[in-house]
Amino acid sequence: MKVVFAGPSLPDAADHARTAIVRGPAALGDVAKAAVEGAAVIGIVDGYFENIASVWHKEILYALSQGVHVVGAASMGALRAAECAAYGMVGIGAVYAAYADSTIVDDDAVGQVHGPAELDYIALTEPLVNMRATLADLRTARAITGAEHEALAAAADTLFFKQRTWANLLATVPTPRRAEIAKLAAVHRRDLKREDALALIDAVEGAPAVRRPPPTAWRFMETQMWTRLLEGWRRDLAAAA
Repeated sequence: MKVVFAGPSLPDAADHARTAIVRGPAALGDVAKAAVEGAAVIGIVDGYFENIASVWHKEILYALSQGVHVVGAASMGALRAAECAAYGMVGIGAVYAAYADSTIVDDDAVGQVHGPAELDYIALTEPLVNMRATLADLRTARAITGAEHEALAAAADTLFFKQRTWANLLATVPTPRRAEIAKLAAVHRRDLKREDALALIDAVEGAPAVRRPPPTAWRFMETQMWTRLLEGWRRDLAAAA
């Protein structure tokens, strides 16, 4: 059994997954439940935060301790992969690499405001990682000058993630160049999160649906709080069966 948690980074994830079960963004308990259900491979792309409790590092460690192959990319998955790499979680893609080498340190670089699943997670803002990649491509193509790149990149960094849109970013550009850069950005737009999410789907699909031997370099610590939570999640699964 393979499970992938994806949402706004790859709304059409189910169209690309042949053997994996695609679920929505991961919240607290979802990874642990997938492990209890028998998943051998778990891929995390998107995860909830702010108003819904985020997927917990402890449950990822639990899954890894059970021999589950856990991979992450693009968004919450990239964050958790960078944080849990020492314990065996595998990170995939450019966003993960940027967190792993501390090129990016802020969680909000992958944050995005979007619509509900019923509206295919329609994007209402642009993640900073996508803006940075697009601006870099514009600079490489010499569609913008070095000075324009530096100014736009700095402005993108300072925008609150809930206000990160191309319209708000380009409002910082002098009027004569604003419309021109807007057109160029549309042509050269990079969706780095989607690119990485697709790479994760490929990795999950290519991985054998068999659990690995438990790790020997570290031991999962069963705390009382963890035991209570896990028992509760098991009850939830039993009730839903």
